[in-house]
Amino acid sequence: MEFREVLARRRMVRNYTGEPVDPAVLARIVDSGRRAPSAGFSQGQAFVLVTDAAIRRAIAELASEESYVEAGFDPWISRAPAHIAVCVSEASYRRRYREADKLVDGQEIEWPVPYWWVDVGAALQNLLLAAVDEGLAAGFLGVHAVPGLKSLLDIPDEYTPIGVVTVGHPAPDRRSGSLQRGWRPEEQVIHWNGWNRGVPPGEPEGGPRD
Repeated sequence: MEFREVLARRRMVRNYTGEPVDPAVLARIVDSGRRAPSAGFSQGQAFVLVTDAAIRRAIAELASEESYVEAGFDPWISRAPAHIAVCVSEASYRRRYREADKLVDGQEIEWPVPYWWVDVGAALQNLLLAAVDEGLAAGFLGVHAVPGLKSLLDIPDEYTPIGVVTVGHPAPDRRSGSLQRGWRPEEQVIHWNGWNRGVPPGEPEGGPRD
């Protein structure tokens, strides 16, 4: 599948057939997450792959899936044949940036942005795109909606889970009402040579764009 097609097909899918996913395919998807960039090659991302039905049901219970279904939605969490808990370790980054080649004037840098969050977001996106590339679908459940996830999966104190990616064969689902908002106009999002400073090369100055 071409990359642009993968991008076009990617969306948060919240219902699955329940058909199992080949473990080799899951391994490739998780490996794609592992290959996301990380500042200083700190590699602070980690993943917990869950295929056990009882544990998946326990995650669904933590997420109050019963109430979700009562509201008219599909039981997408328990029905998904695979869950990937995405985690990150801030300590991994700090240890890396206390190594000699990363010190600035003998000190760890003052982090202008907590790049561990940036990098784990990149890992999450890799997982979502890799699932589509494998002919599957994926959704994301933020950790705020899954209290107790860290304890359930025995995730070490050093690591913080950001949420769970559900993976499986797509089934018809009820799409998010947020999609009705549509895409923001390109000129509000993409800026050339500075914020509202210019137009794309080859396009005349002034006037609305098609």
